[in-house]
Amino acid sequence: MLYLVAMGLKTKGKGRRWARRTANLLLIAAIFLAGVNVGNGRIDLQRHSSVNGSLPNRLDYTGVDQLYRSIKDNYDGKLSAQQLQDGLKHGLATATKDPYTVYFTPKEAKDFSDQLNNSFSGIGAQLGQDADGNLEVIAPIDDLPAAKAGLKPKDIIASINGTTTSGMSVDEAVSKIRGPKNTQVKLQIVRDHKQSLDFNITRQDINLPSVKSKTLDGNIGYLQITSFSPDTVGLAQKAAEQFKSQNVKGIILDMRNDPGGLLDAAIKVSSLWLPPGQKVLDEKQGNRTTDSSTSVGGNILTGIPTVVLIDGGSASASEIMAGALHDNNQAYLIGEKSYGKGVVQQLINFGDGSQLKVTVASWYRPNGQNINHKGVTPDKIVKISDADAKAGTDTQLQAAQAYLAAKQ
Repeated sequence: MLYLVAMGLKTKGKGRRWARRTANLLLIAAIFLAGVNVGNGRIDLQRHSSVNGSLPNRLDYTGVDQLYRSIKDNYDGKLSAQQLQDGLKHGLATATKDPYTVYFTPKEAKDFSDQLNNSFSGIGAQLGQDADGNLEVIAPIDDLPAAKAGLKPKDIIASINGTTTSGMSVDEAVSKIRGPKNTQVKLQIVRDHKQSLDFNITRQDINLPSVKSKTLDGNIGYLQITSFSPDTVGLAQKAAEQFKSQNVKGIILDMRNDPGGLLDAAIKVSSLWLPPGQKVLDEKQGNRTTDSSTSVGGNILTGIPTVVLIDGGSASASEIMAGALHDNNQAYLIGEKSYGKGVVQQLINFGDGSQLKVTVASWYRPNGQNINHKGVTPDKIVKISDADAKAGTDTQLQAAQAYLAAKQ
């Protein structure tokens, strides 16, 4: 079994404790649409406790068999046994009414893995669901088709190629939006709950490094993390070492439109700032704490004034890191309130290659707050107006630079 936090993935048990003691171990897993673990550590395949122990070990399928026979004898269309079995499994997951509990067929599981490893053909946008269950854009990725076409965070996707998204899971929507390179997908968008827009977006191959870095104004290190992926820890570590050698006087960590990713990556990148043993997050079922994650060492950036940029497209692992750095007094937050996705999920692999992604707990910041549907609120709210965006003026980045200049 694998475990996911928000949009991120984590290990449990012995493998997790081993990873905490071994700062150089990178546990490769998958986010937002599936994954695997890679590394020299062990993974304890213990079963996560559940509040549903009183449910029967087996369901009564009498009604299901009756429904099957009725469909078999009366439906005017071609069906296969595999199609019907997959439908049953999807339905069981959907019955939880939790948008993050999803059954994947073997093909869907592979698509999930490709998405998490930033290797697929699509439009370059991370999707989620709002509090009302609407399918919405979390973050269009810079310089990719969705962003170039004009999609924005919080845009509601009403239909995909003419098919309504009402009742559609995030993962089903992602599967429909993805497709072969150079083909088009048509999206009907509702913006600000009032404006209806149509977009025809041409898909392209998506394969991007998750970290970019540079130096601003000669003495400010700029680190942008677009997702917490298998390459994130190594790239962030390299950038941190460069910043240290350049003796930067401040750091801007840009996690705007970062939809999240691997929990272990978030912990290890946070550890570039946090001394060993500082709390990154707690996990709870109800009021009971089931696990805690702490920084693992290698904190070469501790004490360097740092600004974290977040916005409505910052979700999951990026929210974990923003909260951890802020609550441990290592960063000042600028931008807009983040997305607000604070759930823990477990990924269970089946023998035929299919998978179940199931919500098992919630995660909490070091200050004790759960951010689900609430988000992380910056210390300073700075918005980018439509006019600023059109003119290419990044008021949030400017605010971060001004803050760090005042610290020198």
